[in-house]
Amino acid sequence: MMKLLVLKPSVYSTTHKKMMKQIVDEKRLELRGVYGLYAAQRSEGGEDVDVWDSDAARDAKEKPKATFCMFRQQAETESAAAYMSQADFIAPRGAAKDYLGMFAVACFGAEEWANKYEAQNDDFSKIMMQALADRLVEACAEALHRDMRTKYWGYASDETLSAEDLIKVKYEGIRPAPGYPSQPDHTEKRTMWDLLDVESRSGIKLSESISMMPASSVSALVFAHPEATYFAVGKIEKDQVKSYAERKGYSLPEMERWLSPMLNYDRD
Repeated sequence: MMKLLVLKPSVYSTTHKKMMKQIVDEKRLELRGVYGLYAAQRSEGGEDVDVWDSDAARDAKEKPKATFCMFRQQAETESAAAYMSQADFIAPRGAAKDYLGMFAVACFGAEEWANKYEAQNDDFSKIMMQALADRLVEACAEALHRDMRTKYWGYASDETLSAEDLIKVKYEGIRPAPGYPSQPDHTEKRTMWDLLDVESRSGIKLSESISMMPASSVSALVFAHPEATYFAVGKIEKDQVKSYAERKGYSLPEMERWLSPMLNYDRD
């Protein structure tokens, strides 16, 4: 007979505090990551973002170090903010000099401890360890994004927000993750990994399916535009997929395979 064990909130609180103390005292987990800040301008076509290692390279009109390809909304909507793209949050060529930030962070050690708990048939501790690792890496991402805004990039150097305000996203700018609604293409992580040299600098890897390893990992682009906002691209048509594939250097069938959940048409 299967039995369901229901624990009171106080039990969860006591257990997670005890485990957190063990994590800190015994250094069971380690947070590692890498971030970058690059000179950036909207591409000549207006749909992507080109980045350079320095202002000098941009000013000299050197070839971009990398290009982050973006999608634009296509579905009809009554909203005044229709047909948005993340590229819109970066200044076009010939306008003000702009920048694009990015980072990848991860919590190492949780999977080893989860495996130990699993071997001891202690599923509760396994789940708790994984949950704490997820919370820790999210907190690390929040802290790094704050430091980028106030110190490393400094576009919001006078920011003094409380923890509650941070949770409510009251700061200026956004940090969308590749593969999520504003840019649903997970292959864009490869561009970030190559540009930042993420794996060799931090140990965070990408699987063949472009999942981040370890599982408790967060990556994001950082936009400073005061009107930057999160949005969902939604379904896209074949004309945009074809253009996107050409800009990325992918064949249309390969690009369609990666983007299949968001296609608004039947593949050939």
